Amino acid sequence: MRLLFVCVGNSCRSQMAEGIARHLGHEAASAGTHPAHQVSANAIKVLESKGIETNGLVPKSVDLFKADDFDMVISMGCGVSCPAMRIDEDWGLDDPVGQSLDVFEATAVEIERRISLL
Repeated sequence: MRLLFVCVGNSCRSQMAEGIARHLGHEAASAGTHPAHQVSANAIKVLESKGIETNGLVPKSVDLFKADDFDMVISMGCGVSCPAMRIDEDWGLDDPVGQSLDVFEATAVEIERRISLL
């Protein structure tokens, strides 16, 4: 399945979703409406602790993608609005930015659970 994960900063949830989805055998990308300058260090730590490759994970703009290139476009939450892009599902996950590693780990567990249900 080809998946695009969208959020605001593309530094935490959507990056973890991209890495987890690829690890589970999907083609995946992530993007943000207002991309951050770098991926959160805690997001990288969580992925690496699960044995998930993090090379190449960088914040990207939604403007670089077309929804038609993906089977599903999933918003991670925060009321992301992409006027030029369809959103198939909104997972409504709280943004862990600036929170503890435990919060990032719990978010990753929920992301993995949801991807496994697709």
